[in-house]
Amino acid sequence: MRQNDYDRVCYWTEQREESVLLRNKENGETGYSFGCTQEGATVQVRLPDGQLDSWSRDKCTVENE
Repeated sequence: MRQNDYDRVCYWTEQREESVLLRNKENGETGYSFGCTQEGATVQVRLPDGQLDSWSRDKCTVENE
């Protein structure tokens, strides 16, 4: 995901408290954002089965619902 997409996801997730649907480009998994780590450029994601994961911005993309 490009930097401006990452910034938008983090804004929606952290400022507006709205999750964004993301897809992991490596394994095809989807999940909803629930936090960002600016230092590591990662997004914390809640997977459909309830597990938590962290994806780097380079390995995910915003998914249209």
